[in-house]
Amino acid sequence: MRLRLGTRGSRLALVQTQSVTDALATLGVETEVVVIKTSGDRLAQAALADFGGKALFVKEIEEALQSGQVDLAVHSLKDMPAELPSGLCLAAFPPREDPRDSLVSRRGGGLDDLPAGAIVGSSSPRRRVLLLARRPDLRVEPIRGNVETRLAKLDNGAYDAIVLAQAGLNRLGVTPAHAVTLAVEEFLPAAGQGILGLEVREDDGRARELLGRLDDARARTEADAERAFLLRLGASCHAAVAGHARLEGGALRMIGLVADPRGVTVLRSSIDGPAAKAAAIGEELASDLLSRGARRLLEAREA
Repeated sequence: MRLRLGTRGSRLALVQTQSVTDALATLGVETEVVVIKTSGDRLAQAALADFGGKALFVKEIEEALQSGQVDLAVHSLKDMPAELPSGLCLAAFPPREDPRDSLVSRRGGGLDDLPAGAIVGSSSPRRRVLLLARRPDLRVEPIRGNVETRLAKLDNGAYDAIVLAQAGLNRLGVTPAHAVTLAVEEFLPAAGQGILGLEVREDDGRARELLGRLDDARARTEADAERAFLLRLGASCHAAVAGHARLEGGALRMIGLVADPRGVTVLRSSIDGPAAKAAAIGEELASDLLSRGARRLLEAREA
């Protein structure tokens, strides 16, 4: 069998896709990688929230999948909207990489060691509010581009620090100087961070069966909870939302957060339950935050 894999063209996306082709090769599957340029790639300097948010990194790839141009799409799960297009499904989640964020600074140290008024690069509403909630004096400025581009901007002095996903650094084999991994408890990750989502057409039974052999039970359980959380919240691309589930044995613990754009009001909650009810746990956590006023925060816009 031969599968055509659709992916973005960044080095990180290609490394992630290579890990999937390597796994498929062990099953005797031939592969062809098809690079697809997404709207998010073309709008490299724009504020994504003004043009449709993170969906811009998957839209064209999903269209290629629906049309039959490719048989499988390889995504960073955190880039995917909570609701999939009709006719598509997530067939597998390989083992999860480190879900945490990492602070990379020019002078070293953690968040508390940044100088007063330091400029931190991040275009993520979630990262912005977590930074400001911890350090209101910081200047959080937008930054776009791939991992290498962002690190170059830091080295060139445009920022005092930047925040990157540790999963991306690990997959690229990059260990920046002065990188400090941020604990989940203090800097809650994005839903799906560190997980790859392998998307196929629902009616492609052969591809679904093959990819099912790459599915990691722990990653699927955590992904199910985190995506159900997002879906129940109905969060927009403007919203500052974080959600992280961790499976330990047969028990699942999930932490969720919703904040206003400035990080002044931050709602946080957690829930524990059996792994078999992962999606229900995510929904219940979202419902708890909504009952405490999360809808108002989700609909807020920065003045």
